[in-house]
Amino acid sequence: MRAGRARVSLGPVRGRVRRPVRARWRPLGRLVQAAGRGDAVSRHELLSVRGRTVAWVFPLLLLIGIATGDITTGAFEIISWTVLVPGVAAAICGVWGTAAFALLALVVYVMADTVWQHRDETGLPGLVLVALGGGIAVVAAGFRVGGERRMLHMRDIADTTRRTVLRPLPVGFGGMDHAAVYLSADSEARVGGDFYDIQPGPHGTRVLVGDVQGKGLGAVETAAALLGTFREAGYHEPDLATVAERLEVRMVRHRAHTAALGRSDGDRFATAVLIGFSPGLPDVVEAVVFGHEPPMAVGPRGVRVLPVVGGLPLGMAELAPTGRSGTPPVHRLRLAEDETLLLVTDGVTEARDPAGVFYRPADDIAPAVAADARSAAPTRLVSLVRDGTLRHCRGRVADDTTVFAVRRTTGGREPGADG
Repeated sequence: MRAGRARVSLGPVRGRVRRPVRARWRPLGRLVQAAGRGDAVSRHELLSVRGRTVAWVFPLLLLIGIATGDITTGAFEIISWTVLVPGVAAAICGVWGTAAFALLALVVYVMADTVWQHRDETGLPGLVLVALGGGIAVVAAGFRVGGERRMLHMRDIADTTRRTVLRPLPVGFGGMDHAAVYLSADSEARVGGDFYDIQPGPHGTRVLVGDVQGKGLGAVETAAALLGTFREAGYHEPDLATVAERLEVRMVRHRAHTAALGRSDGDRFATAVLIGFSPGLPDVVEAVVFGHEPPMAVGPRGVRVLPVVGGLPLGMAELAPTGRSGTPPVHRLRLAEDETLLLVTDGVTEARDPAGVFYRPADDIAPAVAADARSAAPTRLVSLVRDGTLRHCRGRVADDTTVFAVRRTTGGREPGADG
């Protein structure tokens, strides 16, 4: 697993982690980081005011400062520093903006020799230096802008892939109140191996949250295969155990197909939690845990981990002891109407602080719910866990992270057969 700066992809939840007052100067540092890693979107956001770019302000202020210093200071000559102006513009402005500053720097340099004349002329070498520096800056800006366009195109493709795998879930889908947050461990990635979905059907509403081992397109492909099977089996199969068996079979088939192609990632597995909300049973849920963190129930009375015995991850049923089924058992559990199910991937439970201490979501959830029972609502709950995770690991998550919360809609209709 590779650590990286977390990129946040939000479902119904919006917002930012609160920062202390001393962080008011961090935008400059974020700008430097964005420029260094070619993050065009972050740089554009930081250099915009009310939707209008202000990137031109920085090279303009630099040019004004150099010209003013050269006129008012006689200690040493700094007019040649104008060569820095198009270089700065190349890092944050467009091609035409950089060309404009290259020309403006040349004009200011010439004026220092022909108009101000407060010292001996700087001569042709300095003029050639400024002109050459401006030309190089324009070419560099062209390469940078071209690379950013390609990066944004790939970003759009990744966003489309994410929306295809993790389809948008309508409000109240399947009679469920839900919210989700996805954090990518890779600063350049938009998709990973975490997955979640809700599938209503004639036999109730089913929920699936999981994490495919590994990263990259192979993990996304595996997640898509499992979600496709879940959406069909979760709708048609009356027994949750059968849905679980279908998921295991699909994982095995997918691994066999990948191995037949000669790919090196043909031994993937996935951890997951499968939940079933049955019609007419408002205080009961069914759960199957495939080697995943067990779900937590959060309500006005506090936080409790549901007593579920987890089985082997998906794709590893063949490792079960002889005489035992490789598919984990279905557990029927009590869940009050005012309790929310919280499901997270290991990006939350394995988040560490600088001292190496693991994050414990319940330590943040319990006092928040005790202070305000509304914190158990799915939208607030996922925000609470997201903020706590980022705060605990100082914004550097070591794995793709998903926080998913779901509960029955109060006074809502029974799960239907749509979707």
